Amino acid sequence: MKLLFVSLGCDKNLVDSEEMLGLLTGNGFEIVDDETEAEAIVVNTCCFINDAKEESVNTILEMAEYKKTGSCKVLVVTGCMAQRYKQEIIDEIPEVDAVLGTTTYDSIIEAVEEALGGEHMLKCEDIDRLVLTNAKRMLTTGGHYAHLKIAEGCDKHCTYCIIPKLRGNYRSFPMEKLVKEAEELAAQGVKELILVAQETTLYGTDIYGKKSLHLLLKELCKIKGIRWIRVQYCYPEEIYDELIQTMKEEKKICHYLDLPIQHCNDEVLKRMGRRTTKAELIEKIKMLRKEIPDIALRTTLISGFPGETNEQHEECIEFVREMKFDRLGVFPYSEEEGTKAADYPEQIDMEIRRRWADEIMEAQQEVIFAQNETLVGKTYKAIVDGYLPQDNVYVARTYRDTPEIDGCIFFQVPYEIVSGTIVTLLVTDAKGYDLIGEICSEEDDE
Repeated sequence: MKLLFVSLGCDKNLVDSEEMLGLLTGNGFEIVDDETEAEAIVVNTCCFINDAKEESVNTILEMAEYKKTGSCKVLVVTGCMAQRYKQEIIDEIPEVDAVLGTTTYDSIIEAVEEALGGEHMLKCEDIDRLVLTNAKRMLTTGGHYAHLKIAEGCDKHCTYCIIPKLRGNYRSFPMEKLVKEAEELAAQGVKELILVAQETTLYGTDIYGKKSLHLLLKELCKIKGIRWIRVQYCYPEEIYDELIQTMKEEKKICHYLDLPIQHCNDEVLKRMGRRTTKAELIEKIKMLRKEIPDIALRTTLISGFPGETNEQHEECIEFVREMKFDRLGVFPYSEEEGTKAADYPEQIDMEIRRRWADEIMEAQQEVIFAQNETLVGKTYKAIVDGYLPQDNVYVARTYRDTPEIDGCIFFQVPYEIVSGTIVTLLVTDAKGYDLIGEICSEEDDE
């Protein structure tokens, strides 16, 4: 049976999609990319912010049309939006045959088969269940890098965030399961592992009684074929000494951390339900840069949170200039029903939220452009992501860059290089967010 799969949202959702694809292909489904050919369509949705919700709704409606005009007999909706609006989807989009939530996606085969038999499946119960499948993931990232989801859910309950209500409490995956999955990924040719969760720094606290991310990292570093290991989503207040020490000792671990801080003003942070102060953030950032001098720090900010004043916004801009983050993203605040912040008074006009986001990014642009100029003349190991034939250049990333999110380094060679090859590049020029390089050498495999 020919099946089209549409995956929306974050990298954690992408891992779920790849597991579903593994289950489907392992049961004889043929994956296609032409909507008109597909006999079954699965949409794995996101609804973290309003823009993501709109994209999910529009995609479902677009795919629903192929039940009228194409070969599609079955339409299944999964993921966060399915969990959140399960009954509304069934009631308002009659073309949808099955709805699976965030912890029931392992029922995908059953859902498709029942739909073919005329039955409708609505399965979104028990959001604290931990999904453990034996499926061989079907990688969608090109093959040389993959995300490894080490935990599910979140216990933080920030006032703006709906995730705990959609994905449940924090649950770590057992270490042996993760090591086995990483070994299988390495056997498929994966060289870069990107560790993801709603929060990676708390890994193991629920099943081992203590923070165990450093222990997991040590085990993953032993896997032959894995060359780079990148850690995402580390809440600054949870970063601990053993983690830093492991990053310093293990050569495979990229000197890169994602610290989602959201703001710097103490009053705004408190209303957000965050557990840090501005002084603590500054102290943590300084400590990381002292302990690991070449560390690349990425962060995420929210602009226009309810009650935020222009002075607090300006404080955030100045903080960005002072801290000089290596990578930074900004989201205009999105009020999500069911969250505490959605009921706060003093909701700020969306036009102002977006303008403030632009102003923060302008300040960050100044930081990055100046910083990139200082990289000219330096050499870096980089992993090749692909080739752009229209420009006759190869695209690579250094340890400072997460795929699909951060910058790139472009270079030319008169011969073919396979994606996933690790090369040494001399930075010869800086072009805004990206770099230009010359190849010095290629690195042998382990």
